[in-house]
Amino acid sequence: MNFSQDTIIGVVGSGAMGTGIAQVAALAGHKVVLSDANENALGKAKANLASTMLRLQEKGKINNAEEILNRISYTPFAQPLTGFADCGLVIEAVIERLDVKHNVFSNLESVVKDDCILASNTSSLSITSIASICSKPGRVMGLHFFNPAPLMALVEVIPAIQTNTDLVPLAMELMGKWGKTPVIAKDTPGFIVNRIARPFYGEAIRIYEEGIADMATIDWAMTEIGGFRMGPFTLMDYIGHDVNYVVTETVFQAFFYDPRYKPSFSQKRLFEAGWLGRKTGRGFYNYADGAVMPQANKDIVLGTEIFERILAMLINEAAEALYLNVASAGDLETAMTKGVNYPKGLLEWCNEWGTDKCLEKLDSLYHQYHEDRYRASILLRKQDAGNKKIV
Repeated sequence: MNFSQDTIIGVVGSGAMGTGIAQVAALAGHKVVLSDANENALGKAKANLASTMLRLQEKGKINNAEEILNRISYTPFAQPLTGFADCGLVIEAVIERLDVKHNVFSNLESVVKDDCILASNTSSLSITSIASICSKPGRVMGLHFFNPAPLMALVEVIPAIQTNTDLVPLAMELMGKWGKTPVIAKDTPGFIVNRIARPFYGEAIRIYEEGIADMATIDWAMTEIGGFRMGPFTLMDYIGHDVNYVVTETVFQAFFYDPRYKPSFSQKRLFEAGWLGRKTGRGFYNYADGAVMPQANKDIVLGTEIFERILAMLINEAAEALYLNVASAGDLETAMTKGVNYPKGLLEWCNEWGTDKCLEKLDSLYHQYHEDRYRASILLRKQDAGNKKIV
């Protein structure tokens, strides 16, 4: 199997991610079949794509909006799935529920060609488990795009243990042709980004729940002192707690309840209340008209303490992922800078700090709390705490 511009791309799920992936494939010159079980959602996706293409044309970024739109066909996801019969690659982008994904892949396998590749855009579920429902699991893999797919460069390429090894370089090459930056991730919970980024949210909430600082101060510390584009509370509200909390909970469960990934009651209560962030007008912050946003306590000593505590936890996650061969050092750095726009790679940050400073901060937290949450990666320990570089 070789992908070419003549390869027809199928996308199952016409939400924001599925629509974005369809747009990327169509812009790259492919015919695309976009499908959804909800015909109203499919109609909305069609209208959104038309509006987006016209807007891009008006801005001079493309000059063939109509031609691109004509490459995309729309079909309800219901038996028989005749629209996918000629596809060479089908990407699933439906709700993050394993039973739903199993149903999609089972249905797809009954109609696609023998050499059609089936990929999941899941952000945290096991690709191996998704592949297990198929009679030909060797053609199943993960292709995890980031939202919004047309703008975000990163794609995590995740082979399951059953995936044919020759598919990985083919997928990497195709993503490159689509203008993406692909990285290879081991099929472990959260892959690269959604695993390593968990302390950015979780440790920030822990600091808030302990009363060390309020949300605005923590956000200020991470943006003004740390250089991150958004603070953790602002970012969680932007992502939506229906997404961010569920990913945290999924990763926590998938890691056999490792305390490093433990969710918080503060975020769970927002999720339960339907206060999902910007999309609902209320999350950690209140976005209603006339609402007064809290002001940060811009104490440099406090802000530095907050930033360094969260950064030490992030570095520890990156070190552990490298030690356990989740990805190469280069792919780990690329994933965090391209996938979540960190100001620099976490391994680079560790090298600047020195492993001794990272260990000092982690061990101080561990001795203070006596929680396994703060255990230092063995990779940091192997550097003998001698101010050595991690890689």
